[in-house]
Amino acid sequence: MMFAKVQKILDEKVKPHLAEHYGDVELVEVKEGIVKIKLLGQCSGCPSAKYTVEDVIEAALRQEIPEVKEVILDNEVSKELLDMAKAILRQRNENK
Repeated sequence: MMFAKVQKILDEKVKPHLAEHYGDVELVEVKEGIVKIKLLGQCSGCPSAKYTVEDVIEAALRQEIPEVKEVILDNEVSKELLDMAKAILRQRNENK
């Protein structure tokens, strides 16, 4: 139930703001008041990501859902991205 509330706030209040900067957010998990997210698009890996999480995402969620204790940024690299990077590096090494 809290997952759905958080998703709704992200969809309505956060995603439009991030879209202005060619970014997006994905809700990964909500557990015991801790919200885990991934930043996507231009927001992924941005030096200002920490501030985006604190000043934009966490602020919007806490304003609407006081039970939110913390928002954690999941920086884990996906298996697909790692596989793609390995393939590119292999190809470059073969072409030398």
